[in-house]
Amino acid sequence: MQNNIDNTLKNPPAFRGIFYLKTFLLLLLIVFSGKDLQAQAKIKFEDAKKNFGFVTKGEIVSIEYNFTNEGTAPLIITESKVECSCTSVEFPKQPIAPKQTGKIIVKFDTKTVYDRQDRIVEIISNASNSPAKIRFKGVVLKK
Repeated sequence: MQNNIDNTLKNPPAFRGIFYLKTFLLLLLIVFSGKDLQAQAKIKFEDAKKNFGFVTKGEIVSIEYNFTNEGTAPLIITESKVECSCTSVEFPKQPIAPKQTGKIIVKFDTKTVYDRQDRIVEIISNASNSPAKIRFKGVVLKK
């Protein structure tokens, strides 16, 4: 009898209830934080390779790349990397929600180049498959 009284005084029922509640909340936090780590964006292009054909030197070629966020988190494109200053890239500045689409426009100024062209543009984002690469090629004819 004395033993039960000593245990109840050392570990009152309210203390045990708080302990179990804290343990439950900690486990709940671990489970939900694990799910957040799995949520990622993923960029997928309809056609990552384009051919602009034949153009005359001095033309500006505009190429559109449509993409979808196939991930489970919003896609945020932060920058693009080009091979030369003759190429510029326009991309959405706002986040692209999961399953939503977007468009990237690449402009290629041919005034300083000629003959066969084959260029790669890297798209840097928070996607699991970043950097994504898009490619264009064609022929620039002299005037």
